[in-house]
Amino acid sequence: MSGWVLLALALWLGAWGANVWLTRRTKAARWLAPLIFGATLLALWEAMVRGFGISPVLLPPPSAIAERFAGSTPILWADFVQTFRGVIAGYAIGCGAGFLTALAIDRSPFLKAGLLPVGNLAAALPIVGIAPIMVMWFGFDWQSKAAVVAIMCFFPMLVNTVAGLSAAEAMQRDLMRTYAASYGQTLLRLRLPAAAPFLFNGLKICTTLALIGAIVAEFFGTPIVGMGFRISTEVGRMNVDMVWAEIAVAALAGSAFYGIVAAIERAVTFWHPSQRG
Repeated sequence: MSGWVLLALALWLGAWGANVWLTRRTKAARWLAPLIFGATLLALWEAMVRGFGISPVLLPPPSAIAERFAGSTPILWADFVQTFRGVIAGYAIGCGAGFLTALAIDRSPFLKAGLLPVGNLAAALPIVGIAPIMVMWFGFDWQSKAAVVAIMCFFPMLVNTVAGLSAAEAMQRDLMRTYAASYGQTLLRLRLPAAAPFLFNGLKICTTLALIGAIVAEFFGTPIVGMGFRISTEVGRMNVDMVWAEIAVAALAGSAFYGIVAAIERAVTFWHPSQRG
């Protein structure tokens, strides 16, 4: 056991030194530091599990998870496709509804007083209570998962859009009024560009919420495929390595989804100080 512990400490110290060296080289650190940090965590995980003799039922080593991942690719892919159908549909519906509702709230003080508390109520609804109701309403396929995801994405998008529409400075709005600009012209040419960082912040938050919502919803009813279904089934069978393989797929998919939205943000809001560095 002491050999594994010493190996883990050596790996940690070596990775620490590599990251300190990389921080002095900004361009290299941007890409290599996260990779080194992640690889170090995996190596520490492997060394600690083997060194302390932890049961694979409690915590399998990354090597066992990787072996299961490689041997179950068709199952993992089918689960991913089934789950992400609900994620994409619910994400689009929830974010779109939040954005349009924020525009209506911005246009009407009455709606602002009435709809914001309702949106707050929707955000406070427990997913474990909403998911079975959505399954009863929309069936066992991806449509019920999309409904859960839409509910989870609605409020973050609503709040960020409302905040973003107030981001334009008063002097800028006064200037638009002196040009006799209409509400639509002011919205399109001033307020939405100023709100773009807030909009993308809401979109990025919803990427992770959407995946979590779809997976949890699958615990309450789904065809015999899906990431949430597989996790709940394999836990009952004590196949913990398969559960971790599904978690790895979810983590990779969520990171890729977030990265795509962040890349779109950099392309669209390149003029913003946060993107110019």
